[in-house]
Amino acid sequence: MAEITLKFDARNKIAKKTLDYIMSLGVFKTNEQSIYNPKFVAMVKKAKNSKKRTIVDTTDIWGSLGLK
Repeated sequence: MAEITLKFDARNKIAKKTLDYIMSLGVFKTNEQSIYNPKFVAMVKKAKNSKKRTIVDTTDIWGSLGLK
């Protein structure tokens, strides 16, 4: 397997269109890292699938938390 590293100026229209074309082929993966901590992402995904969660109504925050 070969590895290709591309560095380009994002303001260059031709380079951006070329990169978009290459990515549209679906063969390549980007090496972009998430700005979020991986532990935080795992925690959010786990909470999303949990049955034990509280959904807060933004129009009545105190009431939806049972604090009214």
